[in-house]
Amino acid sequence: MSGSKLRSLWAALAGALAALLLISGCGSPAPQDQEPADPVAKVTFEPGVGAGEVNPTAPIKVTVDRGKFDSIALTNADGKQVAGELSKDGRTWQATESLGYGKSYSWSGQAVGEDGQQVPVQGQFSTLQPKKTVRATINPTDNAEVGIAMPISVKFDEPVKDKAVIQRALTVQTSVPVEGSWAWLSDRQVDWRPKEYWPAHTHVSVNAKLYGQSYGDGAYGLADLSTDFDIGRSQIVKAAVGTHRLVVIRNGQQVANYAASYGEEYDPGRNTPNGIFMVMQKNPVEIMDNPRYGYHDVRKTWAARFSNHGEFIHENQENAAALGKVNNSHGCINLSAADAKAYYDSALIGDPIEVTGSASSMPPQFDVYDWLLSWDQWTKKSAL
Repeated sequence: MSGSKLRSLWAALAGALAALLLISGCGSPAPQDQEPADPVAKVTFEPGVGAGEVNPTAPIKVTVDRGKFDSIALTNADGKQVAGELSKDGRTWQATESLGYGKSYSWSGQAVGEDGQQVPVQGQFSTLQPKKTVRATINPTDNAEVGIAMPISVKFDEPVKDKAVIQRALTVQTSVPVEGSWAWLSDRQVDWRPKEYWPAHTHVSVNAKLYGQSYGDGAYGLADLSTDFDIGRSQIVKAAVGTHRLVVIRNGQQVANYAASYGEEYDPGRNTPNGIFMVMQKNPVEIMDNPRYGYHDVRKTWAARFSNHGEFIHENQENAAALGKVNNSHGCINLSAADAKAYYDSALIGDPIEVTGSASSMPPQFDVYDWLLSWDQWTKKSAL
């Protein structure tokens, strides 16, 4: 083989080798171990993890995106689980009970993502600790039957600063439509009354969602309140002072007309004052005192109180000669023993007593003065 042919053969072999190396260099590298992908499931807490001063009535829930809960629990520091409900799709759990004041809570459980990977559910938060908790009471109480002038009254152990907040937490539901309004009679008392007397036989439900509500200055409600009661038949006392009679109207019909003696007309301290009152209390025996007029421990029967100023409808058989003729009492409405007993037996707490024709009127200041205010005056006492 000539030298030129040998050189050509080596050149061809070199080119083939270069091409082979080039093709080999463009190939995929050998597979290597890969880091696992992050889980796709994302868990969101409300309130957030580490939150403090949480209101115990705030929504408490946990949600998972792109996954479902395999297990979930919210537990207090004593290990007791909070009652809750998991949504049908398994993606949201929400507490169904209020939490406690000044408590810490922890989440536990796990979620499984769409990618099959597990995600732990963990975290904690704490609720606010009030400077003080305020107790409240509500009247009428459950299952009471009361008269058509009976107000709903919520009273507090401490003054309420944030009245609008508290008023929004109060609801009244009635079996028939009734127009009414709340009115703050003091910093510790809010009453609801209808614009007109209640319709007879109305059923009333009241809910006061006071737990977790801020009363102001670091005070919060101690507990929720509720009551269900009924309005009885309609009964109204017409007490026209100048007639010396006391008339009872029941369900729109006159059912009694008693001879009566009202307060002395010419002594303002002894008047039976004008106004719309209501039966506040009934006692078969009442011991009466009036140091100003010199009597003490006077025993009277069948006494129906209608003012904390000291007015009653009661028996005064000793004053029988004046009944139906002369007004000479010390402000109460005197009846004979038989008539006082008959009226007493017919009366419900909350029945209205309408006094007219007196020389003076009662100022709105003695406890239950709801009906001594006009509707315009009443609604102006609302915080909303």
